[in-house]
Amino acid sequence: MDSKHKELTDYYTLWVHQVKTPISALGLMFQTEPDTDKSRAMKLELFKIEQYVEMALHIIRIDAVGTDLMLCPCEIETLCTGAVKKYRSLFIEKRIKLNLNIYPLTVLSDEKWVTVVLEQLISNALKYTSKGEIKIYNHENEPHILYIEDTGIGIHKEDLPRVFEKGFTGYNGRLDKRATGIGLYLTKRICEKLSMVIDLDATLDQGTKVRLVFIPYNRVSLEMKM
Repeated sequence: MDSKHKELTDYYTLWVHQVKTPISALGLMFQTEPDTDKSRAMKLELFKIEQYVEMALHIIRIDAVGTDLMLCPCEIETLCTGAVKKYRSLFIEKRIKLNLNIYPLTVLSDEKWVTVVLEQLISNALKYTSKGEIKIYNHENEPHILYIEDTGIGIHKEDLPRVFEKGFTGYNGRLDKRATGIGLYLTKRICEKLSMVIDLDATLDQGTKVRLVFIPYNRVSLEMKM
């Protein structure tokens, strides 16, 4: 069974890398296209395909997170800014306001995997928000707790206990037939590997607030010295 699992993992990893080649080629071709509504719409759809392929690769690699970590001091504001820039075309397309207000916070973690978490949460917020704003912030007295809050469709109260289950889509999944129930599951798994806490609260038709709790770098250093 282990051998068969490794064979499948190797195959899908190769498949993902092969698919990324024509995606990159199409991206280069679009750079020479005139800037029209049609070309912008096509670029946006290509971006979504690229994100789905990236998610497939993360799912393949999730079990190896423990051995794939490169711990270093990470500036959360820098990582959030980078994640937001990646989705700027979606912010513009959907006319969603961004409110980014982050007090300085350095954590000891893995930049790549923390970025995956942030990107997935921002992607989710954009997916289920059609108007209003997305806020990413922390508080001066508790900078190690990061909030990502949107004004989207929210989540049914009875669905909240199950949102991190693999494949669970709930009420939102019935609204959006493309929902897979993988994004929050993947995010939760990564957070567990990084010793981060993630939870969320939501009200139907009023929005969702995700809470990420990091271990500050200065606290880690102090504990190591002791």
